[in-house]
Amino acid sequence: MKRSTQIIYPLLIAAAIIAGIYIGKYYDRMFTTPVIYSGHNKIEGLLNMIKRQYVDTVSIDSLIEIAIPKIIGELDPHSTYISAAELQMVNDDLEGTFSGIGIEFSILDDTITVVGVISGGPSEKVGIIPGDRIIAVNDTAFTGSGISNEKVLKRLRGQKGSEVRLTLKRVSSAEPIDMVVTRGDIPVNSIDAAFRTNDGIGYIKVSKFGRNTYTEFLNSLAKLRREGSDKFIIDLRGNTGGYMESAINMVNEFLPKGFLIVYTYGNASPMNRAYSNGTGIFKENPVVVLLDEWSASASEIFAGAIQDNDRGLIVGRRSFGKGLVQQQIPFSDGSAVRLTIARYYTPSGRSIQKEYKMGDSKEYDMDIINRYEHGEFYSRDSIHLNDTLEYRTLLGRTVYGGGGIMPDVFVPRDTLGNTPYLTSVVNQGLLYQFAFKYADDNRAKLKQYTTAKDLLGYLQRQPLLDRFVTYAAGKGVKPRPVYIGISRKIIENTLYAYIARNIIGDEAFYPIVLMDDNTFVKAVELLNDDETYIKMLLSGKE
Repeated sequence: MKRSTQIIYPLLIAAAIIAGIYIGKYYDRMFTTPVIYSGHNKIEGLLNMIKRQYVDTVSIDSLIEIAIPKIIGELDPHSTYISAAELQMVNDDLEGTFSGIGIEFSILDDTITVVGVISGGPSEKVGIIPGDRIIAVNDTAFTGSGISNEKVLKRLRGQKGSEVRLTLKRVSSAEPIDMVVTRGDIPVNSIDAAFRTNDGIGYIKVSKFGRNTYTEFLNSLAKLRREGSDKFIIDLRGNTGGYMESAINMVNEFLPKGFLIVYTYGNASPMNRAYSNGTGIFKENPVVVLLDEWSASASEIFAGAIQDNDRGLIVGRRSFGKGLVQQQIPFSDGSAVRLTIARYYTPSGRSIQKEYKMGDSKEYDMDIINRYEHGEFYSRDSIHLNDTLEYRTLLGRTVYGGGGIMPDVFVPRDTLGNTPYLTSVVNQGLLYQFAFKYADDNRAKLKQYTTAKDLLGYLQRQPLLDRFVTYAAGKGVKPRPVYIGISRKIIENTLYAYIARNIIGDEAFYPIVLMDDNTFVKAVELLNDDETYIKMLLSGKE
């Protein structure tokens, strides 16, 4: 008996221990937090855990769409996530073409108003004309305070060959007009204007660096040369950039062979240098580049190569300061990430990327406002240049890194003629609205004038200012005779330019609007004064 007891007790104890272990494991699973990270992919592990164990049913795809922008937001300010719904529209702007109906529009009085019709495009073929109001799309009313440019584009753009039914309201027709438009390829032009000034100087306005910009640029240069221009103004104000390759090819036209244009380098991107190949046909023509605070990225590559190689002069205000290179990486669902993979450097070795903190885009976005409040737009002395980031151009002029391209000739923002009355009519969009209405009401008469010069001559003989003041009063802006007198020139020239754009297009708008543009006027002055131009290239001083 004693021997059997000695055998049974240890067995009972062992069984109790084993049972305790299994019970402990059971309750451990019930009441302890599971480990979701095994050392491979923490985010994927978390999402799988939510999918398996979360109390309610949730969309994992929706969580991912929310999470990715937040992750990317912890990087530099120019890395970004683009959803599948937005990507096509974002790409269209740079790719050279998109499929649509071929109109330029503006939203006036909560209604889509046709401002221009692209020559040879789908809308022109069915008879849509400037001034038509689109009041319904595919038999559904499309007016009111809820419409926006983005909503209009989504409705009017679509697959090539697809049809869209438009209902139009036209001044000359008492009844609405229905038209069916078959969508087609619409070119996206990036050269807004190219014309020869009265001084014989060729002016080219570049709005973006897209896929076809280099070809458009070459055609514009060739056109101006045929017209007799041998000096050029390249206006990059407001141009926020685009494809680096386009900028490299464009600046190559002005450089002899073997000159460094730009180089890039990143943690996972080897050093890559771009040199001029000597094929450019404008290597000896004087050139001035216009910049402002919204000139960024590819605009700064172009201007930096011109400045650092002492190939021309930069006129205007300090540029934006974007020296980061993005690569677009697609996901299988049609979305994409534009990830910063390198920094670019101008030929002198300077990075023009302004300072930023990782994950802090709000402070970065405030930089332009801070510049304005600091007085930088009005005084060169308000601009702080970092002496520790001093570089030299090919001929030894001093330039600075660390925050945009500083122009060789600073031209402050013009405040002459600014008054509270002008601010009121500008902020309410009344100048544009009146100009469009005037053009619409007098289109048959104005169409007789086919050049900016002839149309301007006619408009200057009309009492436009008086009519505008009456129009503005009807919109709630009380006439202020003293202020109107001070702002008279600005108001009249702005009206002339807007009306010309509505009748002829941008090729008439820019020659008029630039007449009182101080930056443009300074560029013309420099190109007409060979001695000063050369002196500045050699010394950087007038």
